[in-house]
Amino acid sequence: MAASAYRDDDTEETEMAQVTATQTVEINAPADAVVAALADYSTVRPAILPANYRDYDVLSGGTGEGTVVHWILQATEKRQRDVKATVGVTDTTVTETDANSSMVTTYTVAPAGAGSRVTTTTTWQGAGGIGGFFEKTFAPKGLGRIQAELLGNLKSRLES
Repeated sequence: MAASAYRDDDTEETEMAQVTATQTVEINAPADAVVAALADYSTVRPAILPANYRDYDVLSGGTGEGTVVHWILQATEKRQRDVKATVGVTDTTVTETDANSSMVTTYTVAPAGAGSRVTTTTTWQGAGGIGGFFEKTFAPKGLGRIQAELLGNLKSRLES
């Protein structure tokens, strides 16, 4: 019996695992224009969000650093996440930090050829035990599809 696997009362602990989903797209637009579009939660964001985002609302701000937004992320038919994100912005990143969970989504924009490469990475602390195993195995694939649709919509908007 490994001491680190059990608490003093011999109740098994479950270790929570970090779960990560990442997608990348190249967009034929300058990096600063891509960051500006990603940081526009009043006009651009509502126009590019996939149907998995419900009840989208800007709570304060609307563009850039300090903006606070709310949505329900309908990950699957039965699983949803209530997100209240505070936005951080630098010259190359837009970060959404969820006040309701450990979820953080970062959009990183870098010059690539004549345009930009946008990578979105979402991380959170997943459940422990067998549920955590399934979450770590399947959630990144589902969230990856949602991220790919959002980035595809951004690409279409900026390239049209």
